[in-house]
Amino acid sequence: MGRIFAWIGGGFAAVIVIALIALNVSPLGRIYLWAGTGLVAKQNCSLVFVSGMEEAQANTLYITPLLGDAASLIQYEINREEREVTASVLGVFWRQRAVWRDGLGCTLVHGTGDFDPDLAIENEAPVYFDLDTVHRDANFDTGALQAAVDAAFDDPNGTRNTLAVVVLHDGRLVAERYAEGLTRENRLHGWSMTKTAMVTLAGILTERGEIDAFEPGQVPALQGRGEDAEATTIDQLLRMTGGLAIAEINNGFDPNSDMLMTESDMARFAATRERLHPPGEHWQYMSGNTILATHAMQQRLGDGLAEQARALRDLFFEPLGMHSAILEPDETGTFQGSSYLYATPHDWARMMQLYVDDGLTRSGQRLIPDWWDDYVTTPTPGSEGDYGSGVWLDGDYLPDGSFHAQGFQGQYGYAIPERGLVVIRMGATYWVSTGSRDLAVAVVAAMRPQEISED
Repeated sequence: MGRIFAWIGGGFAAVIVIALIALNVSPLGRIYLWAGTGLVAKQNCSLVFVSGMEEAQANTLYITPLLGDAASLIQYEINREEREVTASVLGVFWRQRAVWRDGLGCTLVHGTGDFDPDLAIENEAPVYFDLDTVHRDANFDTGALQAAVDAAFDDPNGTRNTLAVVVLHDGRLVAERYAEGLTRENRLHGWSMTKTAMVTLAGILTERGEIDAFEPGQVPALQGRGEDAEATTIDQLLRMTGGLAIAEINNGFDPNSDMLMTESDMARFAATRERLHPPGEHWQYMSGNTILATHAMQQRLGDGLAEQARALRDLFFEPLGMHSAILEPDETGTFQGSSYLYATPHDWARMMQLYVDDGLTRSGQRLIPDWWDDYVTTPTPGSEGDYGSGVWLDGDYLPDGSFHAQGFQGQYGYAIPERGLVVIRMGATYWVSTGSRDLAVAVVAAMRPQEISED
């Protein structure tokens, strides 16, 4: 009898092993579950240690809704002493680890890259706008402005989850509101608003003469990969016309999920994908394009991650007063320029204010060329007039020249230069309208008549 049970037990164990092997080599195990544990580890790390959110709120808002049925399988542990988070399936399988570093945020560490856990970059303390009630009352119907902000937080289905709204006019704070449990001090995840930051970095390097975004041969990761690859320009990558197979569906199986959550060297992953179109001939929104553009620009910032991170602060964040901003790198040290910039809502507003101020900082320093706003708002062929370079265009519903940064889960940053306005909306929205367009339209409508009359 004992031998029979031993055979049965051995057979059962063999079935489990075979099933695990089959699962591991399937797309479910090869990409989806790795992406799931990567998401849980990375987001918990960034939201807790970088954003300063409570663990329960971070998971409820940002993480659990994305996992669906997989949520019950993935377990995680936050080690606050070591500042790291591990996640796995059933506590054992598909294990991933994210590590926090001061000034650099969190990075998924797979053990295959050149990762220095002790590297830290010193940041200046964040600075916040004071609410300018005198300016607000002189230029807005205050009741209408407050109603516009409050309407953005209406959430009848419980899935809009507006987290923050900030409104600047002429560089002055005229309105702000935050969800329960959050304040102006929380660094919030911009997701693809990071792409607008990277086109801004391109403008900064262009103004300094460090790059020519329209010149072939300036993307190191594509060198030696064929004639079309070497001909690709930074401009084409920022405009999403790189032509590589880096489809972005964000379903856990797509190349973008694979790149973000399983790869140590994201630039190499993007550069080695199959080429589907010659550069510049086909528009398709794909984060891997911006990863390659970021990697190219990062090489102009110095040697090594420490020097490059400090240069990024010196050239970009500090002149704008974006002291809270943290751009996270991958394991090899490449800035994750498509998706991983965290900043306070005030600092996201400062970035968009640069475009309202025609490329000048508030102190009068020219940071980007005076033609750069025209460049970023020139529609990219194939995008149906919706996409410029790193920004989305706003058609007929806002004043001419308006555009916005946009990110996953409902991140929006509107620049409305004709009215001197910046409108920021941050959230964790699923399956419903974010209300961001209505917010921007209502803020414009709340301005007093003398502010919208022609000079």
